[in-house]
Amino acid sequence: MNEFQLYMQEMSQPMRDELTNAGFKELTTPEEVEGFMSNLEGTSLVVVNSVCGCAGGLARPAVLAALEEVKPDHLVTVFAGQDREATEKMREYFVGIEPSSPSIAILSGNQVAHFIPRDDIEGNEVEPIKENIIKGIQTI
Repeated sequence: MNEFQLYMQEMSQPMRDELTNAGFKELTTPEEVEGFMSNLEGTSLVVVNSVCGCAGGLARPAVLAALEEVKPDHLVTVFAGQDREATEKMREYFVGIEPSSPSIAILSGNQVAHFIPRDDIEGNEVEPIKENIIKGIQTI
């Protein structure tokens, strides 16, 4: 691992911890993504995490706030720009949806039932994002 990769890993660790400490399973390899997605049942909340400000100031806080009101069956995250192959593999399951970081996908089984792209996160407030997540989970 080169110095840049070490720096980015160290810098992104608190961003990872914010979700894993809330019960998210971090998927860091394509194999982990495939293992999770195969034979998946129930509802899942998938966060495509990122180092950008809208992830830290909006997406992650909105997700954590939403989880105080709704509890999907599974919580997972991939980290765009850090675990690239895992993120690319997860995005393969987001059929017809443009790559977006950060983003939030709500799955029914292994199908996307609701998707919140960066465009609906950046420039928004935490509360409407939280409500969008809750609405997406409750409609499944």
